[in-house]
Amino acid sequence: MQICENVDDSNQNNNPYFYRIMNKIIRKDQFSERVFRLVVEAPLIARSRKAGHFVIVRVGEHGERMPLTIAEADPKEGTISLVVQKVGVSSTKLCHLEVGDYISDVVGPLGKATHIENFGTVVCAGGGVGVAPMLPIVQALKAAGNRVITVLAGRTKDLIILEEEMRASSDEVIIMTDDGSYGQKGLVTEGIESVIQREKVDKCFAIGPAIMMKFVCLLTKKYEIPTDVSLNTIMVDGTGMCGACRITVGGQTKFVCVDGPEFDGHQVDFDEMLKRMAAFKPEEVAADEEVKKHPELLEVPECTNHGECNGKVENEPCDSADCECMAVAEDDDKSRDAAWRKELRSSMKPKERLAIERCQMPELEPQYRARKLKEEVNQGLTAEMAQREAHRCLDCANPGCVEGCPVGIDIPRFIKHIEKGEFMQAAHTLKETSALPAVCGRVCPQEKQCESRCIHHKMNSKPVAIGYLERFAADYERQQLTAKGDAAVAHHTETSENKQKIAVVGSGPAGLSFAGEMTKRGYAVTVFEALHEIGGVLKYGIPEFRLPNEIVDFEINNLRAAGVEFVKDCIIGKTESVEDLFQKQGFAGVFVGSGAGLPNFMGIPGENATGVMSSNEYLTRVNLMDASNPESDTPVSFAKHVAVVGGGNTAMDSVRTALRLGAETATIIYRRSEEEMPARVEEVHHAKQEGVKFLTLHNPLRYEADEKGHVSKVVLQQMELGEPDASGRRRPVPIEGATVTMDVDLVIVSIGVSPNPILPNSVKGLDLGKKGTIAVDEHLQSSIPALYAGGDIVRGGATVILAMGDGKHAAQEMDDMLKAKK
Repeated sequence: MQICENVDDSNQNNNPYFYRIMNKIIRKDQFSERVFRLVVEAPLIARSRKAGHFVIVRVGEHGERMPLTIAEADPKEGTISLVVQKVGVSSTKLCHLEVGDYISDVVGPLGKATHIENFGTVVCAGGGVGVAPMLPIVQALKAAGNRVITVLAGRTKDLIILEEEMRASSDEVIIMTDDGSYGQKGLVTEGIESVIQREKVDKCFAIGPAIMMKFVCLLTKKYEIPTDVSLNTIMVDGTGMCGACRITVGGQTKFVCVDGPEFDGHQVDFDEMLKRMAAFKPEEVAADEEVKKHPELLEVPECTNHGECNGKVENEPCDSADCECMAVAEDDDKSRDAAWRKELRSSMKPKERLAIERCQMPELEPQYRARKLKEEVNQGLTAEMAQREAHRCLDCANPGCVEGCPVGIDIPRFIKHIEKGEFMQAAHTLKETSALPAVCGRVCPQEKQCESRCIHHKMNSKPVAIGYLERFAADYERQQLTAKGDAAVAHHTETSENKQKIAVVGSGPAGLSFAGEMTKRGYAVTVFEALHEIGGVLKYGIPEFRLPNEIVDFEINNLRAAGVEFVKDCIIGKTESVEDLFQKQGFAGVFVGSGAGLPNFMGIPGENATGVMSSNEYLTRVNLMDASNPESDTPVSFAKHVAVVGGGNTAMDSVRTALRLGAETATIIYRRSEEEMPARVEEVHHAKQEGVKFLTLHNPLRYEADEKGHVSKVVLQQMELGEPDASGRRRPVPIEGATVTMDVDLVIVSIGVSPNPILPNSVKGLDLGKKGTIAVDEHLQSSIPALYAGGDIVRGGATVILAMGDGKHAAQEMDDMLKAKK
């Protein structure tokens, strides 16, 4: 059982997020052998929940994220009720928890609320556990003045649940059982039709198994009765980020988690939905068989994450003045004219520095690494290599590299510290302006930013390896602290204590950068993250063979040590509104760095076949949910012939991940030529080394599926390059009649993302851009004066370092605004 011991609940009155984080089970009722009701402490969700809303639940460290509709909520008691049926491993683990146990994660409320009005006479049909989400709808309909006739259905009497509660809010209750053991013998459709034949029905709601809802809709369509259904599809994040829940409604693709879960049932393609719900059936069957052999797998480990649950930092940083790992030059003169900088410049002639060849990053051997998911490809420079590379820097009087850095790192100074052997001082120099140097040193496109402005280019020489050196200095600091048993170190460059609270929405690069900058200025910063891990795209989007989690965690712990508080499983715009942050929680400013997590699809035939997924879904399953780990409850496809559509870094991450999960062939399909690919040159190079195939100047026309609805072929249009488009790249033009067909068993679509609509659409008076981005001025200030935004939610799609630059810029602007108010 999952039991959180030694949890200090004395601060619950001062911490409004305490109970939401803990998710304690305070009541458990058993309806039948496999159906249970859990009453869970979740005050913020209880306060915000409306009929039709659902939550995402996760049990244990390796638990799957499961969508469950909220059956009831008690705002006064701060509880929600969930009705759960043992179906697979994850739901069974949840049902095994007892009163007093804690659910690892409960996130919500999610989805759109049920549209309630006085329709007249309404039939509400609930089948099996679908009765539970129907209960709040029945209550709301009755309160709106409707005549409510409820039809409860189940295979046997034991599967009829919540009858008493339904009778309390219904004008009539009809019970149907398949075997006739209770109520009338027959199907739910027979009960509904008996009502239709005796009186006029103005509206119907149906919730239950997909096949039940399909036949209810076929019946009501015959009688021309408007019918809404609530769909419970496969989900991963539940916030629109992955696209796993997409279905076809009225010929258009919809995401159940953000567009639903309720839709016009007469428009839903139930046949497609039924096939999509079976996408991971083989994996689920195998998991069930494994549990039967080893029932101990259902045991959930005790929660050991107490410090993070209640916002404490377990490991305090080493701040001793005589600590060797923290030794820095106290008389560090930051100017280029400092004596030590002059001495270094005079120690070698520029020609001698230019004669040094650029270092080569040590890498794992391609054949070995192509099957190693969590071993970092780039191994990092040795101290000798770093110092040699640092000697190449000419310490320019007007360094273009600094101008090319979105966060304004004093690049020559940190490099000269490396040349001098002062590695810790180099790390401190980086931290003055960058919250995530170890991250940026790995994933930022230095070749398009700082290194592109290096003076070496003018001398026909390769630029200084700034990214490699940035990584070296940041890694050195982490290794020294780890060796001494310290989790993090806080770098304070400014101290100006004040009492003002600042909220940050999203814990990706923009949010973390902003949080670090505002903490330096003395503000009390709280970061709200929708997922169960802090780090945003750095955790769910970038594989560990490029960016190990321990690197991200170290940088996050640095922020914790500096005073930043983190709240997980909290969706601003759902769990808590922006208005509440200002008015009820007393935040003086809000920065939105929630990213652009809504995956784009092409809208071509067959795209909703099983085995066609977004890169967001694929990478989230593998990276965040650790789905390739046998201990994980989250399934993932171990496909043999994988095609990835797109040419960016995310496409490279996806195709290289597929190789590591055992793909025999992994192919990039890109509509332009390789020269136009937006991916980093290094990532393309690594992919080719590892065996990835590149099929350029091709674009998918349609997907073909087998009899089970699983993708089996992709038909490709051959392309040629025409005139440049608005991006400056030559426009791909179809070659008439030229198509090829490729056999596939997994297609990963990686053609960009759009802004997630949850927060932007929830704030009254917030101006949006044409594509749903948050509109801001040159100060990154929105139409809401104290709300600033940056990163992908503003740009629509950008690099880690550009998002960090926005965070830093917004922090300065918000600080100026708040100071001007005083």
